[in-house]
Amino acid sequence: MQIEINGDRTEVAEAITMAELLEQLALTGKRLAVEVNAELVPRSRFAEHRLAADDRVEIIHAVGGG
Repeated sequence: MQIEINGDRTEVAEAITMAELLEQLALTGKRLAVEVNAELVPRSRFAEHRLAADDRVEIIHAVGGG
């Protein structure tokens, strides 16, 4: 199925979870925030949140500084 990740159309497996997507993108364990269709998905729900065709995913990396 097709979804949009940070503005780019991408083909992913049907009913993929957010956790599986992040693993596929090599982002597991990174500090980040994720929105799907403009709604924040809490990290605690990544394993259960299933993506659907045409979802718009925004992944924002947290950057530390001082």
